[in-house]
Amino acid sequence: MRTVILLLFACTTATTSVHAQRKAVTENGDQVILYDDGTWKAVTDSTTDADTVKIATNPKPFAKEASSSFLVKSATAPPVAVWIDATKWNFARKKEGPQEYAFEMKSGDLYGMLISEKIELPLEKLREVAVENARNAAPDMRVTHLEYRTVNGLKVLNMEMRGSTSGVHFVYYGYYYTDTNGTYQLVVFTAEKLWDNTNKAKAEAFLNGLTEHQ
Repeated sequence: MRTVILLLFACTTATTSVHAQRKAVTENGDQVILYDDGTWKAVTDSTTDADTVKIATNPKPFAKEASSSFLVKSATAPPVAVWIDATKWNFARKKEGPQEYAFEMKSGDLYGMLISEKIELPLEKLREVAVENARNAAPDMRVTHLEYRTVNGLKVLNMEMRGSTSGVHFVYYGYYYTDTNGTYQLVVFTAEKLWDNTNKAKAEAFLNGLTEHQ
């Protein structure tokens, strides 16, 4: 499963790729998603109210866990960093593109990435860009959860997206943050069938390490 998840995720995040699904317009002007097996689905079926509703604010403060004691610092756009539990997560710096770090849970099929870019955007605009980029690769991508949170003193957007490629369904769950230094996306992803309460709790523990450093 690990190899399948990483391979298909690479396909969905590549700027150019061959997709197992594509958009088309019917003779009536309706947009549909075409699949390689000959089936189709209306684009409107792939969205949810979470795309357009007013975003609520979670009143609960979120903070890093005590076991997250290793600080992974962003070099592309400081002062953002991520506290991780190095006994549970591996990480590696990426040398190309906006993805600065890749993360992998040592036991299980949870993966993460930190995307850092030196451009300031409002959180709402960052959400739109993230969703549009995801749908360029997986047209049936839909937003299934949205809320603002305060994480280690930072106002972030918490967003969950679900979509598929090559017949495999994925979940992308992350924190989105922007400041005068740039924009940041800390995202965890896995196969949808593995997205249970246990893995979600592990993902949240990881994401709650997002912070600023001096």
